[in-house]
Amino acid sequence: MQLTGQVQTHLVEFAPNRLLHKQVIADFSALQQAAKRDGFTLHIASAFRSFERQLLIWNKKYAGLTPILDEHEVAIQSDKISEIDKLYKILHWSALPSASRHHWGTDIDVYDPTLLPAEQSLQLQKSEYLNGGYFSELTEWLGNNIEQFGFYRPYQHDQGGVAQEPWHISYFPLADDFLSQLDLDLISNTLKQYSIQGESLIQQELPTIYKQYICNINTR
Repeated sequence: MQLTGQVQTHLVEFAPNRLLHKQVIADFSALQQAAKRDGFTLHIASAFRSFERQLLIWNKKYAGLTPILDEHEVAIQSDKISEIDKLYKILHWSALPSASRHHWGTDIDVYDPTLLPAEQSLQLQKSEYLNGGYFSELTEWLGNNIEQFGFYRPYQHDQGGVAQEPWHISYFPLADDFLSQLDLDLISNTLKQYSIQGESLIQQELPTIYKQYICNINTR
């Protein structure tokens, strides 16, 4: 149940409301210190996310209560597209509950609050992190430094599945093993226990989702 975000016994509180796998703490702390030495204040925007939290995110998007973005980060009219298009457009930005890497406590969305413009809230969008965005120097620094602390970017490039997420780092000594344990049956059986929007379509498409949106990641 650790793999699917249903328990928290593997976690410790690293910062207020920010839980990490207990085996990640030392190396992430070292990464923070290295960033500080080079002039960056590395903070956690999101770390562990429970199954229930991911389910809420999913259901609100599927029901049209939260905007669904296209590949250009522009909101679309979800009632104007087919159910299957809606499913895959959600998956481009949001993981399926039970299959989010954030369930493991190994994956962290990072930013530097000192680089955030005044009165600007964090969006976790590519325009902030790439092509001269206000976190672009942090993006470059992370690319040059995270691997020596055990981290990599599973979504460094868009490979036709999950969107490019330059803010998302993963602790590969644990995450690679957890991904290998997360199989189709576990995901399917977990989802059957809950009320999830689009359940029948998800179950129908699960083999494709598993291949394209769960296992289709950048390697370090």
